[in-house]
Amino acid sequence: MKYLFANWKMYLDFAESCILASRLIQEKLDFEKVALGVFPNFLAISELGKIFFETSIAVGGQNCAWTPKGAYTGAVSALLLKEVGCKYVLLGHSERRYIFGETDEDIRKKIEAALDVGLVPVVCIGETEQDRKDGKREYRLKKQLMKAFDGLHLNSGKVIVSYEPVWAIGTGEPCPTADADHTIGWIKMELQDFFGETEIPVLYGGSITAENVVSYVARDMIDGVLVGGASAKYESLAGIILAVAGK
Repeated sequence: MKYLFANWKMYLDFAESCILASRLIQEKLDFEKVALGVFPNFLAISELGKIFFETSIAVGGQNCAWTPKGAYTGAVSALLLKEVGCKYVLLGHSERRYIFGETDEDIRKKIEAALDVGLVPVVCIGETEQDRKDGKREYRLKKQLMKAFDGLHLNSGKVIVSYEPVWAIGTGEPCPTADADHTIGWIKMELQDFFGETEIPVLYGGSITAENVVSYVARDMIDGVLVGGASAKYESLAGIILAVAGK
């Protein structure tokens, strides 16, 4: 079983999100080998939960606040996401880090909040192009992992990591498959420092398409993919699902 997470970002409005979700279940795609999670905009989450009810497709939030309720204008908490049927929540995506200024400390608090209410945090990590040029990939990833997980207690919860090199997101220049596989293998070794022998799935994200997805999911170390723009259109998303299911 491979994970296939579709991050629709802010590509689709409410109606478009519902149309795409409805088509996914009408076409009766094979999800036997694919754990599909869809991350729509906040306004569409509740309705997609109804559309996907009694299917194997899970819904997730693209972000969350670290406090359950209170005077936090514009925020949506992990508790609220859980109440409308979310299973997952994306945290630490590079667009949140570098466009909205979220810090490692912010992300750590959100991870704890998600675990507290029973959501599975999907924690995104990745180096910038400058890190890559300076030979600081492992330094950047190690710092992000440490800030996210040092001293964290999963208890009965679960966490997923997504390796998303910032320079590969939306650029059409994905990380070479062998390089991604090697880096994710290194990440898994680092995760043992925090979680021991507990198996933490690690995904790859960054310019994934129906044409290249098999080259990633066929790798031993890569447990699935987090897909952005290519997941927001039925034809390309269906192609990715079919490719992963038939790999």
